[in-house]
Amino acid sequence: MKTTAFTAIHEDLGARMVDFAGFKMPIEYTRIKDEHTNVREKLGVFDVSHMGEFWVKGPEAFKLVQRITTNDVAALYDGKVQYSCMPNGEGGIVDDLLVYRFDEETYMLVVNGANVEKDWNWVTKNAEELGLQVGKEVYNASDEISLLAVQGPLALKAMQKITEQNIMDMEFYTVQKVNIAGIKDAILSTTGYTGAGGCEIYVSNEDGPKLWKAVMEAGEEFGIKPAGLAARDTLRLEMGFALYGNDIDETTSPIEGALSWITKFVEGNDFIDREYLEKQKAEKPEKRLKPFILDDKGIPRKGYKIEDGDGNEIGEVTSGTMSPSTGQAIGLGYVKNGFWKSDTEIYIRIRKKAVKAHITKLPFYKG
Repeated sequence: MKTTAFTAIHEDLGARMVDFAGFKMPIEYTRIKDEHTNVREKLGVFDVSHMGEFWVKGPEAFKLVQRITTNDVAALYDGKVQYSCMPNGEGGIVDDLLVYRFDEETYMLVVNGANVEKDWNWVTKNAEELGLQVGKEVYNASDEISLLAVQGPLALKAMQKITEQNIMDMEFYTVQKVNIAGIKDAILSTTGYTGAGGCEIYVSNEDGPKLWKAVMEAGEEFGIKPAGLAARDTLRLEMGFALYGNDIDETTSPIEGALSWITKFVEGNDFIDREYLEKQKAEKPEKRLKPFILDDKGIPRKGYKIEDGDGNEIGEVTSGTMSPSTGQAIGLGYVKNGFWKSDTEIYIRIRKKAVKAHITKLPFYKG
């Protein structure tokens, strides 16, 4: 397993470590609910150094990023970040990702840790077809970067203590280079995967331990605690954020995966699979990812079947948990057309019992 710049710190803190995306990562430190609640109410810090980072630079950078992602890159401006996904040429999704624009010829793509090698092969294949130089104009910096996600309503207030630039007024989904904790040219963005606010800080591996120490000291007065990947998962699910490998993958389209909002059929956005996806959206797919809440006791889990009132199978659960913030059993799953409207009654097959549930709207946690 690979390690991050923070692995020894996690172990010293007594975190339970697991293999995640080929990395030795902390799943929890104390209790999932405690870590989850602390992020919702105060602030927590996550090691997400397993994520991948690709630089795309040069005069053809825009053309490549616009080609391989479904969102409209032309809508970006310097310092703006965009959530998007990469279609695979067969109607499915290579990965979902963040697109950072630093200037008209400089972009950074942030991809899922489990998909770094696959994504890199896909990006370089398309880059070579457009004549970009792999290793120079398209560069994989994943192994060089350490990344902390400081999440929660008090996160920016705490991080402002250790940076010279004004970050308190940064808009959601923006990015800037900062001097933080004495580390020059760090990258700080305001995206996040928790719905609780906060920021992500990118530094070189050698600066990782220094950053961790500074973040924890700055956040101490606000109640900062380290949080593991388990709390990250319950936090993201409460917001209805898709998890690659669970809710979306190579066999699901952005339209089926409820990602129509990042699939922009605007003039000039000639992305891979556009024609197919545009047709699918117009005709409506046979299934779609929908959120649901259990009405009876039980916890939905990935792979559980979804049924109608007569016991006919109409879908499958992709993510599920007991929401720490709402006290409800919540989940996402693919459901057949005809069962998509809010409050539609469905049933989750938990072992031998059909547990009553209903379709709802996102987010599950409304703050």
